Amino acid sequence: MGRLPGAAPPARPGRGVPQPRPGPVAGEGVMAEIGARTWVVSGGRVPFPSHGPEPGFTGFDQLCVLNATDREAELALDFYYEDADPAGPYRLLVGGRRIRHIRVNDLIDPEAVLLDRPYGCVLRSPVPVVVQFLRQDTRLPGTVALTGTMAYPA
Repeated sequence: MGRLPGAAPPARPGRGVPQPRPGPVAGEGVMAEIGARTWVVSGGRVPFPSHGPEPGFTGFDQLCVLNATDREAELALDFYYEDADPAGPYRLLVGGRRIRHIRVNDLIDPEAVLLDRPYGCVLRSPVPVVVQFLRQDTRLPGTVALTGTMAYPA
């Protein structure tokens, strides 16, 4: 068979075909350790004010944490601001082989996270976890913007 002009050459054997990744393999009763122990979100800002019926239309920033290990993860979160002292650590638990969704708006101990202020967050865990960042923005009446991205594994 011929190729179209400008088409990429055919893949060599072993190329272009997904290959198993080397690394730990989950054993019986033991999950593979995936993720990192330190994660960073540098572009946080809890949207405020919200428009629409509560609680479905409350604007929020959220950290979604996956702990695929068999051990409990005690998370420590620290928040950094442009013009205020850091806040934290906020301590939260994620069970082994569990997920937890953490709304930044709901963090009040040791102090409330500042709303509508730019922040950066560093999350530390004694076991590897995976962290996704979500934002629901309802500041404009009649609109809902939901965005998500992976946090940065440091």
